[in-house]
Amino acid sequence: MSSISDKNLLGRLALEYHSEGRPGKIEVKPTKPYHSQQDLSLAYTPGVATPCLEIKKNLDDVYKYTAKGNLVAVISNGTAVLGLGDIGPVAGKPVMEGKGLLFKVFADIDVFDIEIDERDPKKLIQIIKAISLTFGGINLEDIKAPECFEIEERLMEELDIPLMHDDQHGTAIITSAGLLNAIELAGKDIGKMRIVINGAGAAAISCTKLYLKLGARLENITMFDSKGMLHVGRTDLNPYKKQFARDGKILGLEEALDGADMFLGLSVAGVLKKEWLKKMAPNPIVFALANPVPEITYEEATSTRDDIIMATGRSDYPNQINNVLGFPFIFRGALDVRSTKINDEMKLAAARALAALAKEPTPDEVNSAYGVTNLKFGKDYIIPKPNDPRLILHVAPAVAKAAMESGVARNPILDWDQYQEELNNRMGQGNPVIRQIRTMAQRHPKRIVFAEAENYKILKAAEICLIEGYAKPILLGNKSYIEKLVQQNELELNGVEIIDPRAEEEQERREEFANLFYEKRHRKGVTYLMACERMHHRNYFGPMLVETGFADGMISGLTTSYPDTIRPALQIIGKQDRWNVVSGMYILHTIKGTLFFADTTVNLNPSTETLVEITLQVAEAVRNFKIEPRVALVSYSNFGSVKGNTPDKVQQAVSMLHNNYSDLIVDGDIQADFALNTEMMKEYFPWCKLADAPANVFIFPYLTAGNAAYKLVQQLTDQNAIGPVLLGLKKPVHVLQMGSTVNNIVNMVSLATIDAQRLSEK
Repeated sequence: MSSISDKNLLGRLALEYHSEGRPGKIEVKPTKPYHSQQDLSLAYTPGVATPCLEIKKNLDDVYKYTAKGNLVAVISNGTAVLGLGDIGPVAGKPVMEGKGLLFKVFADIDVFDIEIDERDPKKLIQIIKAISLTFGGINLEDIKAPECFEIEERLMEELDIPLMHDDQHGTAIITSAGLLNAIELAGKDIGKMRIVINGAGAAAISCTKLYLKLGARLENITMFDSKGMLHVGRTDLNPYKKQFARDGKILGLEEALDGADMFLGLSVAGVLKKEWLKKMAPNPIVFALANPVPEITYEEATSTRDDIIMATGRSDYPNQINNVLGFPFIFRGALDVRSTKINDEMKLAAARALAALAKEPTPDEVNSAYGVTNLKFGKDYIIPKPNDPRLILHVAPAVAKAAMESGVARNPILDWDQYQEELNNRMGQGNPVIRQIRTMAQRHPKRIVFAEAENYKILKAAEICLIEGYAKPILLGNKSYIEKLVQQNELELNGVEIIDPRAEEEQERREEFANLFYEKRHRKGVTYLMACERMHHRNYFGPMLVETGFADGMISGLTTSYPDTIRPALQIIGKQDRWNVVSGMYILHTIKGTLFFADTTVNLNPSTETLVEITLQVAEAVRNFKIEPRVALVSYSNFGSVKGNTPDKVQQAVSMLHNNYSDLIVDGDIQADFALNTEMMKEYFPWCKLADAPANVFIFPYLTAGNAAYKLVQQLTDQNAIGPVLLGLKKPVHVLQMGSTVNNIVNMVSLATIDAQRLSEK
């Protein structure tokens, strides 16, 4: 569930998101070199003939020489797209692309989305079967019931690759995980539970089937569709609904709920009344999954029954039933053992793995993201959170093991430790640091000054930060001009404070700020008149808002040079008492994982002592992201292999760090390629503190080297660089790169917010 409540605004932002830059959400990229003529000869003709002939001799070699083993087709005919209904295959394409994005981000699975203009189930089956050889697995999506049942059943019988209709089984698996834990907390016996299900579509039927596998009894289940209770006397039931038709008295929903242990809603908003909820058995389990408004709201349910265990489909309440907890990791495990299908054993294994994960100690990054000290198993936490980095490590192996034990795995895993490491490496395909930063910012948004608010990018970033809850923006600039930009671009910035440092009404505050600045700088050549003049400038007025406590942080620099932006912040806010310097750090996401570079923006030629301080500042910042810093002090030398002032300076800094901070993993002087290459390090320098794993923090001996390095890496990576992050200031002021994208700005604002959070906690 989005945090954006205004549907018109959500729609406009969605259109911008899908259309800006490269249209759509996914693309295809080569995985092999292609720059030389030899590369092209190997990739295509004549070299490609060799793997073709090898595959002809042994068809299983297609997994060895092609991308099939990591390729899933997301296939739909557009007949039941989300809550939109039968909108057709072309209109449903954005959903299929979105599914592809989730597969890639959460499980590093490549996807082709395929929209098929065919409504006849038999013809659709033939089409899918004909193209299935291309793929390692198939995710059926948004195909209406009851046709979806026939299509999935036939394809599972006739194909030898994992296939799943996620609309059916995704919800079933996630609710089963929640049900297992809810039963334990409520002290109920699933074999004796009376279960009422409102909704009889694909998801409801699949959920019910899986509950029966968990031990529920058919005679204790009452199911309703839009026409009432499924009863043997009804003549309008398809074969799939008939499985759950009951005999005996025909009940209404209110009667069925009297004494019931569980309500599962996959229907419409508001159908479950508060007075009916009161009739349910003690410790009722209520999964109200209609979206965006559930069958009964969380507030209504919890105010009516304090013993309720409740889940919804929304992210703003506890226990969100979110299919992204399942399908990426289920297919990951199935693909990794080349399973011939996704069977009930694998689905149940996924459900049990999710249930078990909710009982384990929650990692700090999840606690931080949701603003709690220690998220623990209980009524408000019966299923893991979607941003839990452990999901792939728990669910994928459980599914793989179940495939092996049930006899459908063709490539069994022999070394589970190695498999865990492979899954860990796959986590580098997304950018968990950015997700973590933004989620942490939402915990407690702070007042952040946007010093260049006469710029559209800044205003757009302010809108996003306001809507998503990353910050409470304060806009600096000419009020009428800013309001005109807001109106012209239809930005939602209602209620956001706009301050014009030059306006007449700010005269008193300017005088107050000028006096304070004069006190700070009169022995640094600043006269009172100079102080008064500078308070008309946003890069002086803004830091003063932060220094005096009116704001919690500031961003600037999009349209001004770096020195002109950082100088006022240093003069007004200054460094923390425990540090002698301020330094600049960049965060870059690469194929090697998240890397931290410093100093990239402040100290031109740091001394040995300054290198030590920069290292300590960066290490502290990295630990705040729940990442263990592994620090390389880089040079053009490896441990004195070349003599010179730079290697000597770096070696002295490392010696001081080893002597005084023995708990820090740090070494140098070292060349950057060795710091990233564990095999080279082990071969030549096995005694190095970085020999067992690559470095993730790089400290440079000169600003020139650090600045050039991060800019090269930034241009060579597809992920956003975050920075420059200023370290060592008393209060958060972050300087934007000239030309930053809106996403860059939002990231920097989120960082300023979490920096302010930490200061307020201290």
